[in-house]
Amino acid sequence: MPFFKIAYFCFLSLLSSSTIAALGADEILPPDQAFKVTAKALSNDQIEITFDIAEGYYLYRDKMRFESKTLQVLVGDPIFPSGETHHDENFGDVIIYRNILTIPVPINLENGESSLPLLVKYQGCADRGICYPPQKTTFELKLPSPAVHADPIKQLLKDSKLKTFEQELLPPDQAFQFFASVKDEQTLHVNWHIADGYYLYREKIQFELLNADGVKLGSYVIPRGEPKQDEAFGLVETFHIELDFDLPVIRSGLSAQTITLQASYQGCADRGVCYPPMSKKLDLALPIAQQIQAQQADTQELSEQDQIVRSLHNDSLPSTLLSFFGFGFLLSLTPCIFPMIPILSGIIVGHGNRITTTRAFLLSLSYVFASALTYTLFGILAALFGSNLQAAFQQPWIIALFSAIFVVLSLSMFGFYNLELPKSFQAKLHNSSEKHRDGSLWGAAIMGALSSLIVGPCVAAPLAGALIYIGQTGDAILGGSALFVLGLGMGIPLLLLGASAGKLLPKAGNWLNSTKAVFGVIMLAVAVWMLSRILPGNIIMLLWAMLLIMPAIYLNAIDPLHEHSSGWKKLWKGLGLMMLAYGLILLIGFSLGNSNPLKPLQGLGLSSAQAAETGLVFERVDSIATLEARIQKAADHHQSVMLDFYADWCISCKEMEAYTFADPHVKQALRGVVLLQVDVTKNSDQDQALLAKYKLIGPPAILFFGLDRLEKTANRIIGYQDAETFIKSLQHIKS
Repeated sequence: MPFFKIAYFCFLSLLSSSTIAALGADEILPPDQAFKVTAKALSNDQIEITFDIAEGYYLYRDKMRFESKTLQVLVGDPIFPSGETHHDENFGDVIIYRNILTIPVPINLENGESSLPLLVKYQGCADRGICYPPQKTTFELKLPSPAVHADPIKQLLKDSKLKTFEQELLPPDQAFQFFASVKDEQTLHVNWHIADGYYLYREKIQFELLNADGVKLGSYVIPRGEPKQDEAFGLVETFHIELDFDLPVIRSGLSAQTITLQASYQGCADRGVCYPPMSKKLDLALPIAQQIQAQQADTQELSEQDQIVRSLHNDSLPSTLLSFFGFGFLLSLTPCIFPMIPILSGIIVGHGNRITTTRAFLLSLSYVFASALTYTLFGILAALFGSNLQAAFQQPWIIALFSAIFVVLSLSMFGFYNLELPKSFQAKLHNSSEKHRDGSLWGAAIMGALSSLIVGPCVAAPLAGALIYIGQTGDAILGGSALFVLGLGMGIPLLLLGASAGKLLPKAGNWLNSTKAVFGVIMLAVAVWMLSRILPGNIIMLLWAMLLIMPAIYLNAIDPLHEHSSGWKKLWKGLGLMMLAYGLILLIGFSLGNSNPLKPLQGLGLSSAQAAETGLVFERVDSIATLEARIQKAADHHQSVMLDFYADWCISCKEMEAYTFADPHVKQALRGVVLLQVDVTKNSDQDQALLAKYKLIGPPAILFFGLDRLEKTANRIIGYQDAETFIKSLQHIKS
């Protein structure tokens, strides 16, 4: 349709609710009074549509449509009488009708139907230049019983018009071609090829297993469809062109067997004709099952994130939210939340002697609330659109910019300058609300939002479970609520910090300046820690050395100690000497070319103990093709595969690398296993493709593949596990 016609119809729709109403009932008639339409069945093969058109109004012939809402009754081409030629500014020369219009319409019955749900569409205008939007009216016509002797003229109509119309509609099996196959020993795959101009209802799709002793369908989720307001079923979801998804099966035995899958579904043609419910049966041969575990009913044999997805499907809202609040609190005890503590502490300390317990708690609450809200918003977007925005925020320039912000904040702690808003703006905020003085609450909120994306982008099982649930169902309300309370639970230590800061932190005097300097150093440490994601390891080691040596000088590490010095001065000098010594060791390590600040002298006489601490050695893969080829090669050599998803900006990944993978018992348990690793630090297109293939939100994630080259989905590990827990996970896989 040309653009001007689309614009014209939009204008008509607006006119129907504004302009027409403004003219008043005495100036222009409502559409059902301007065009009174009736319908009746003259016989079992013909109906009649009558329009009573008010004086000064007319109907367009080419805007009339008469459609059957059931496949059992077909409507033929209407027999229009000759009308009046009218020149329309938008549509050119058209045929219109005035006064009384009667239209015979042939129909064709199937199986002796006694009723016809008929949809009548039309559009008209008033002579004064005001046009109505398209109108629709539905009739339920009672059809008379078929005559014993058919009328030759009416029979001719059937053979000419209706037969042609019937041939235009595809048979059900051609309009909706259904296929099913065995994907693996515990998974079926179903798909429909939907003809152009036809659609399936999501709500009408059902499955049943027949002749399947010891086999039943597991829980499955149908993908989301296109929303449609259907006259018969209300708001529904529909599919065009194609639909496919997996069906898990639960097997009680290992032997091969043939099962029958029955699929029930219903669809329509876009023209408004709907097919009756249909079903199709297909025989499928299940292979011998190597191991029955992934889809067992016992939730203990589901992966942790899958258990969480199931609970979101089945549990009540209060229990779900309470569970996720508890998950958040447990996550707050992991390293993911630790970098946020000095950030919030620095914000509180930055207020100096103005801080109170109430003020500190409000700052913490603002920080935590904004962080939780950010988890929710970007978590929903990630689940619905498959984009991990936390990973996107690990771009080098973003990391560098955020690190620079921490450097600026730290220098203000040292007293080089004061960060505050202009006096005039401060005065306006003060007059508006005392609690928003100098915009600090908003500043804390902004820092909380940024911190949740940049400082701690960790993926744990509860977070992954919520995102998988949202992605499967599109239920952003429940999934988003779960993410929000998860964020609040993660903020509990920060709220406790705010509640106690007013009492624990000094209010005035030299102690305050010393405390601010300490947090200034901590801010610099956060900046260096963030830069470690984008700068070479040896440069980071140099920065750590500088960060230790320079504060040590301020702690009088190289100054002589007076005979009558206080105990505090001795304590600070001792701390300064330790910082100075370790900073010098880091400088030596930097000169040796080392990059691990925890092992700066590595390489100077490598002992067997040092060798034992070396972590696992992974083989990097960077594409789906490379990964599949490597898994195939391992299977050919009768080796299983462990695949680790890693990123430099992932805190839990670094923790797994330093503690879990370095454990000698873990290395012993993984002997003979091919160790592969995907580094998604750069978040490239290939990285995103690998994450999408296995439906992962981001690292850390560890996947296991058997000799059959298939992933053991029930044994996925999402998030951090210590060495003892990881060994138990490996033992469960082997069992």
